[in-house]
Amino acid sequence: MACVFCLRILSNIVDKEKFYDIIVLYCREYQICVHGNVLMYTKQYKVGEEMENRSVYLSSEKFKRERWIKKVIILALFFIFLMLILMYFVFGIVYNNGNFSVTLDQNLYFDKGLIIYDDPVYKVYRTELYAEAPSQFDNVSHTWLPKDIDELGGGSHNGKNYLAYTFYVENQGTDVSDYWSEVVIDDVINNIDEAVRVRIYRNGEYVTYAKARSDGTNEPQTVQFSSENLVVRNHIENFKPGDIDRYTMVLWIEGNDPECTDNILGGEFKIHMDFKSEHNQK
Repeated sequence: MACVFCLRILSNIVDKEKFYDIIVLYCREYQICVHGNVLMYTKQYKVGEEMENRSVYLSSEKFKRERWIKKVIILALFFIFLMLILMYFVFGIVYNNGNFSVTLDQNLYFDKGLIIYDDPVYKVYRTELYAEAPSQFDNVSHTWLPKDIDELGGGSHNGKNYLAYTFYVENQGTDVSDYWSEVVIDDVINNIDEAVRVRIYRNGEYVTYAKARSDGTNEPQTVQFSSENLVVRNHIENFKPGDIDRYTMVLWIEGNDPECTDNILGGEFKIHMDFKSEHNQK
């Protein structure tokens, strides 16, 4: 008795080598002929022998699915890799710039002729200045700060456990001008802002800023931060041609602050100072 089986060959088979292996395997037991895209093969069975029902399907869908999954996994891993690289460079730029930076609105230069610099000998237009980070940053008392910290020249002049940076704003234009200054809090980790002090000198006069106590009152000898993200905002007027404002920014962790505990160990505090041509009320 003979039984004929038909196997349809899909025109879009992906793995043709596997298909040919199957053909070779069955050629040993079956008589094979091909009509168009249909494979027909015949096998003889003895009388009385139970007929074996056998269906063989060759489909490319399984192979397509496997390939698609592999591609998706490779693309996903590649995307994650690119994101990690991007995050590495972004965080590197943010944190390697130190704890303090200064930025100048381009309009102040192009419209009013104002520039910023930290070297009085090298006065060129720059949009950003960066202070060097202190080699170490432990808590100190404000009484330990040098009395002449505002008179040590331009640029970074950090001391043990504090940041000090002096820079200048100059009107090189021909008209009387004005500008806005803002000290913005960029990043706080482990609530270290509870014990940080920000002292800003302008032409020899200074104000020390600190976050308010939990009961809303001021820390001793300080002015409260304006908000969670802003230390202070000032409007400087009647800034005449040739005028120079000397600024010194001093940052430290006040050891006498009750909030200066082990809970803030490993904390980070990053701020920058913006100089703008106008203030947009939010």
